[in-house]
Amino acid sequence: MTRDVRILNTGSLLELQRRLRAAGGENIRSSMQRRIRRAAEPLRDDLQDTMLGLDIRSQGRTTRQGGPSLNGIPLRSTIAAAIRISVRTTGGAGATVWIDPSRLPPGYKNIPGQLNQGRLRHPVFGNRRRWVNQYASPPWWDQTVRQHRPRMEAEVARVLDDVRRRLE
Repeated sequence: MTRDVRILNTGSLLELQRRLRAAGGENIRSSMQRRIRRAAEPLRDDLQDTMLGLDIRSQGRTTRQGGPSLNGIPLRSTIAAAIRISVRTTGGAGATVWIDPSRLPPGYKNIPGQLNQGRLRHPVFGNRRRWVNQYASPPWWDQTVRQHRPRMEAEVARVLDDVRRRLE
């Protein structure tokens, strides 16, 4: 699973950043960062909605749906809340949509990747001698990102063109 999505045009962003510093355009720079963040927000929102509505099925003879989480932490909403946006205009310039592992409880770090692959393997009620598989419709992350990528790239290009025009 691609853990993060980066919309990069590093050369253009770095060149614009240098020109912004030279022009002293703090307003323009903050506006550019805000607009790049806004371009990534629909992707983050859609990833969160996709995770919240993700169908996770168990194998075998189940007549009832899963009950409450054993540790009291709801899986889907916890992962959805960990999806973040980061905008940088220096070094690795661009917008990044990612799952923040520090916002996931211990033991949940690999679950988003497993769900994206379509299978979550875990012990039954913590019993490490009995394991089960649960299946999700893959790839929830990759498919959502693929749908949003052209729109995001076009929006970032539009932002860069606007900033270039303002600097000329």
